[in-house]
Amino acid sequence: MEIKRDLYLQKLIDRQWNGMVKIITGIRRCGKSYLLRTMFRDYLLAHGVSADRIVHLELDQVKNIRYRNPLELAAFIHGIIDGRPERFYLFIDEIQMSEPVKNPYLPDAKRITFYDVLNEFKEIPNLDVYVTGSNSKMLSSDILTEFRGRGDEIRIHPLSFSEFYSVAGGDAEKAFEQFAFYGGMPLAVCQRDDASRMAYLDSLFSELYLKDIAERKHIEYPEELSQILDLLCSSVGSLTNPSKIANTILSRKQVGICPNTLKSYIEHLKDSFLFTECRRYDVKGKAYFDYPMKYYCEDVGLRNARTGFRQMELNHIMENIVCNELRVRGFAVDVGIVYESVRNKRGNSVQVQREIDFVASKGNRKFYIQSAFAMPTDAKQDSELKPFALTGDSFPKIIVRRDIGKRWYDEHGILHVGLTEFLLDPAILD
Repeated sequence: MEIKRDLYLQKLIDRQWNGMVKIITGIRRCGKSYLLRTMFRDYLLAHGVSADRIVHLELDQVKNIRYRNPLELAAFIHGIIDGRPERFYLFIDEIQMSEPVKNPYLPDAKRITFYDVLNEFKEIPNLDVYVTGSNSKMLSSDILTEFRGRGDEIRIHPLSFSEFYSVAGGDAEKAFEQFAFYGGMPLAVCQRDDASRMAYLDSLFSELYLKDIAERKHIEYPEELSQILDLLCSSVGSLTNPSKIANTILSRKQVGICPNTLKSYIEHLKDSFLFTECRRYDVKGKAYFDYPMKYYCEDVGLRNARTGFRQMELNHIMENIVCNELRVRGFAVDVGIVYESVRNKRGNSVQVQREIDFVASKGNRKFYIQSAFAMPTDAKQDSELKPFALTGDSFPKIIVRRDIGKRWYDEHGILHVGLTEFLLDPAILD
């Protein structure tokens, strides 16, 4: 079963021969390699590129371990293309597996890295370079500096609901229930039964993600890393900060964690694309708060597996899915904070913070979005809708709801839209 990833395939097609290194980033096993070595390769072959003009190396394979040495990698590629006029495509999977090496001619000089080699490759006029990687510190955060403005990042995510539904079909609401439970990791979707899906998702943490972080980051306390992971998975969509996480682990496990260690472990989880951090943003003051913030899991199936498929708080899962959908559509996502003046018990006017789940921004476009599982009472409606009125601007305001079908606008111009319709219709945010 092949799942179409047309959004990402088109991005690769559009960026051919643009003079930049195409850097495909994302969590491991989300489909980066398949997109490159199968979908994009099939596209090239169908458009007249011969197979011997496509060079593909998978650095996470033992057979290619020598090419983790940047000098060996450079020598191998030059041996193929030097002196030949034909155009070549170079695909390198899991480039973060490359290791820095000493300069053999200047032992005391800066070590040679894959950045040096890729910068050299992009200067070769008949070579178009594409790499995949699963660590943001080594890739996306360094694109502008290490590639001197000539790196082009394409971020890949697990399957969105629309991609999932393209193969699941049938009733959209039933398909969503499946998606909200097992998520969109491509190989999980392709498993034959529920038990296999659950086992696969659980194995990704135990056999891949945690081991990968521990080995590459030289983690001294893997049990503490595991505890932080568990806590973040169980509290998606909740405001938190390092101190709160440390206190919770201390009370539950009787284990103290140094604040700096805790912060670094959270960064490792973010760098591996397992979690996204959403900071709180003062809508009127146009400033960010340092703490607290929210964390969302890259895939709700992974989150559910880590909690043993027991903590199925559908309101938080829905919020996580909406956040991920906004990021798939290319929006920067913050948590919006607005202020309401209220009277306290003494009759004095005080400023109270109200929260907008998501402030989604892309270019000069901005949307305020609330995620509401249901709005059965006037009090619930008031709590969800009031923050919109406090923004003081006219940017579009949307409330995504699980309890309605057809979309409609209320008397304040706020769009109420059902969850599955929002996930399946990208035009809503056009």
